[in-house]
Amino acid sequence: MKITEALKNTKKTLFSFEIVPPLKGHNINNLYQKLDLLAEFNPLNINITYHQDETVYTQVGENLVTKKIIRKRPGTVALAAAIKNRFPNVETVPHLICGGMTKEAIENILIDLNFLGIENILLLRGDAPKGQRYFIPEQGGYSHTIDLVKQIIDLNNSIYLDKDLKNTDKTNFSVGVAGYPEKHAEAPNFEIDLMHLKEKIDAGAEFIVTQMFFDNNKFYEFEKRCRQAGIHVPIIPAIKPIAKQKDIDTIPLVFNIDLPMELMQEVTKAKNDDDIYQIGIEWTIAQSKDLIAHGVPCVHYFSVGKTDNIRQVAKAVF
Repeated sequence: MKITEALKNTKKTLFSFEIVPPLKGHNINNLYQKLDLLAEFNPLNINITYHQDETVYTQVGENLVTKKIIRKRPGTVALAAAIKNRFPNVETVPHLICGGMTKEAIENILIDLNFLGIENILLLRGDAPKGQRYFIPEQGGYSHTIDLVKQIIDLNNSIYLDKDLKNTDKTNFSVGVAGYPEKHAEAPNFEIDLMHLKEKIDAGAEFIVTQMFFDNNKFYEFEKRCRQAGIHVPIIPAIKPIAKQKDIDTIPLVFNIDLPMELMQEVTKAKNDDDIYQIGIEWTIAQSKDLIAHGVPCVHYFSVGKTDNIRQVAKAVF
């Protein structure tokens, strides 16, 4: 089922979450155990984050450098198949990024996902690789998410990269893109960021999943401005419980997000990370209840490899 159809027909706010693929060498059963803890809350979908392969250069001589591509996590297609097999009644939503990908590699992944019966996909540009300040596209790849959107819409219309293919079948993807209630860190201002989001919707994207936020008023204002700009697709708010002091230190820096003063006042009372973990759960429960009261179609949660705190939130809310 396409997520847009489920959101259109629901009479209550739905629950969804995303997971980070396990590191290479870890057993899939460890992931299943975490997912099983959340399955009882009937999630609409489980998103799978995508991680660019890392390139490591090693000097082996005075004028000689070797290049090695390292994949630290399983591929999207394999993990999508595993989760779809484990939870056949839950929509599996793999992420796909521009970073490190050629057009051909993207098309091959999309073909495989289509064979699996995957109908929903979330597209992002992706961050700059580790150790690199600016995003640089792969040669033969894309600089912007809108190009990913256009490629998938082409496949939905039987337009493949190889123009010599005959009698090709259409794919059936519903495309989601990211929205930033507090502006993308690289956007010069909110208006231009919103303009680019509208371009992705006009190109064929059908739903929006936001970046995390900790002040619901930021989301409500973002949603209002999207509607004023002519964006009328479903907008799914996505939130994350803080879990430790490191989150407080890094989230504002990495994601260009403000932490509300009320939240920070609670954090300053914390004696250790265990206290912060509990504060994060309580804040996220309050956020969730307020979003539901405002009639959002779904609340999406970033688990970042942890599910116990998300389970406590879901148990209190759904």
